[in-house]
Amino acid sequence: MTRRTDQIGFSQRVRLEWLEQTANLVLAGNDKAAVNEALQDLLKDKVSVGGQAERGNREKIITILLKTWLTVPSELESLRVEGLELLKHVPRPDHLAIYWGMVMAVYPFWSGVATQTGRLLRLQGSAAAAHVQRRVREQYGERETVSRAARRVLRSYLDWGVLQETGSKGIYSAGTPLAVDDSRLIAWLVETSLHTRPNGSAPLRDLFDSPSFFPFRIKPVHAENIQAASSKLDIFRHGLDDDLVMLRKPIMKGHPV
Repeated sequence: MTRRTDQIGFSQRVRLEWLEQTANLVLAGNDKAAVNEALQDLLKDKVSVGGQAERGNREKIITILLKTWLTVPSELESLRVEGLELLKHVPRPDHLAIYWGMVMAVYPFWSGVATQTGRLLRLQGSAAAAHVQRRVREQYGERETVSRAARRVLRSYLDWGVLQETGSKGIYSAGTPLAVDDSRLIAWLVETSLHTRPNGSAPLRDLFDSPSFFPFRIKPVHAENIQAASSKLDIFRHGLDDDLVMLRKPIMKGHPV
């Protein structure tokens, strides 16, 4: 099944601790109603205070939180389950990579903004919000909704600490990159990145070095280690010295295996 990767979806400023709280509620075994109630309570004094709009910003944020960790698209269900397992077992500093990967898989727009941000950081050592927004509009369309969503994603990056303010308004520098060297986590991140690509495949080297992962230093690992760590990826020799990795096609009806 080919997913639409050209929709926005992620249009709010979302703090990392809200995603953490959502994941913790799901890990504790709460159902959707209980998680929703807890999130309403968490955000009532933080977003749309006093507002009762049916689809106000608070409701939109809760939708994003639920879709990331509870009501994911069916083809991402196994990714979600493994992401929750990783949260239980990998060191806490690595959790940022898990939240980042899960959001980009569910909302490829997040990855699209990250890609443009990462490219500018590599080229110039900084990224101007106006330049990121212009590049994102070129991809998603010349709409104010695109610019507004990109701004809110950038503000989320600042909240998460992966971008930092500089002395110039609207110009950001990269935060301290997080080293990622756990093979199972790396394989999972490779899978999240493939879900942002319309054809679900890419050269393995490109994935390790993708600007969409600008907050991280992902250790390049051998293709066989990726294959051993994930049953949902197929890897083929690509050219003389690279490997092509792709999402494994479902064997049975229903969810991918």
